[in-house]
Amino acid sequence: MTDSALAVQAKTAASAHLTAQAAIKSIAPPIADPVLALALHLADTALIQAQRNAEWCGHGPVIEEDIALSNLSLDLLGQARLLYQLAAQRVGHGCTEDTLAYWRDAEQFTNLTLVELPHSGPLAPSAAADRDYAVTIARNHLLAHHMAHRWASLLSCTDAGLAAVAERAVKENRYHLRHSRDWLLRLGDGTVQSHARMQAAVNHLWPYTQEFWLDDAATCAALGVAPSGTWHAAWHQAVSDDLLAATLAVPPEGGAVSGGRFGQHSEHLTRLVAEMQSLARAHPGAQW
Repeated sequence: MTDSALAVQAKTAASAHLTAQAAIKSIAPPIADPVLALALHLADTALIQAQRNAEWCGHGPVIEEDIALSNLSLDLLGQARLLYQLAAQRVGHGCTEDTLAYWRDAEQFTNLTLVELPHSGPLAPSAAADRDYAVTIARNHLLAHHMAHRWASLLSCTDAGLAAVAERAVKENRYHLRHSRDWLLRLGDGTVQSHARMQAAVNHLWPYTQEFWLDDAATCAALGVAPSGTWHAAWHQAVSDDLLAATLAVPPEGGAVSGGRFGQHSEHLTRLVAEMQSLARAHPGAQW
């Protein structure tokens, strides 16, 4: 290809990139389109959880867990890609999965607050702490139980694209749940120290599960799916059974309710998104 042809190709790619960027500037919660709103919520949650889990790569407690968490991240990233592709089709204007992942600002993300928290106990955004594997396992377990019901409900969704993603994700989530349950039991019913750290992790993250039940009724009705509140009791019973089997106490209901799906996030998301998007934003319009 000649230099002039390469220049034209680069100019065309840059123009398309700017058009797509302009299109996503208007995407801010609350989002009126029910398919777009749910697709972005699920995609953002999967992407941010994948990014957090991937932080253990090379730092896991044993090499097997390096591989296991990397596989979990790849599953979640695959789900996010499919959902972003659905969302990009709704947005149009040349928008792609990469546009949605790398060119929205943190306040445009609609993920659950639970997944953006660091692998530690309560922590100010400017502070640092060692990663705690108990926090990672507690987060993955609480969310995997929730997603088991979420994906099952979407199998009968009126949108064929969301239903197809759910058909794949429901199988992957079974492994995610089995992995987190195995480690919950191992750490909870292990040594005095592992038990204490696992209990502290569950206590820390439990209030953030209240956000699970903040479904928008209009979105659920439009898609023909049950709101998440309908499986609250089943989720609580299943999680409680696992905690008790791990000799852990079940925390009381209540506590902080964040609005991550409405763009109200912790400061931790800003730092995570900035790092995740740094390469794409350093080379806008680049072809890999």
